[in-house]
Amino acid sequence: MLHKVLGEWGGHEDFWIFGYGSLIWKPEFDYAERRPARVQGWHRALKMWSRINRGTPECPGLVFGLLTGGSCQGVVFRIPRTVGREVLTQLWAREMPTGVYDPRWLTCHTPTGAVKALAFTLSRKSPNHTGVLTEEQYRQIFSDACGRYGTTLDYAERTLEELRRQNIRDRHLERLLRMVAEQQR
Repeated sequence: MLHKVLGEWGGHEDFWIFGYGSLIWKPEFDYAERRPARVQGWHRALKMWSRINRGTPECPGLVFGLLTGGSCQGVVFRIPRTVGREVLTQLWAREMPTGVYDPRWLTCHTPTGAVKALAFTLSRKSPNHTGVLTEEQYRQIFSDACGRYGTTLDYAERTLEELRRQNIRDRHLERLLRMVAEQQR
């Protein structure tokens, strides 16, 4: 899939990446510009199993995916053409260790106009899509899941913190974290 995306980009101009989860607070790549952005037809959802980054095969964690429907506020990063191949290769190692996302070029609306950006989407048909989880399942995952980059709870809390810093409201994530906080009292 990396070769497909590299081919679609072509390497002749800068390109954009859409961040809606940890990329917002930990991009780990050089970028020339960052803008707030909204994608129509997709929404951020803590509905993807993570068996490496935020969990293990024995105790899967969760990470965000972009699912069809609704809209999603996030940020876009402009990647200079000169470092594009390097950035995509690094990003692939981080985001696609098991190839679970469906990378797509989506139209992102920014304050200064629309841009096409690479986004990591999730198919509801993917074996990594959680489907509907109960509150008890979320509580257990937030309590127990930990992978190479830390816990699912830390990931969710840091994402919410950065979303708030960017003036982005995610009511579903707020509700999930409020539920966990109430359990811990």
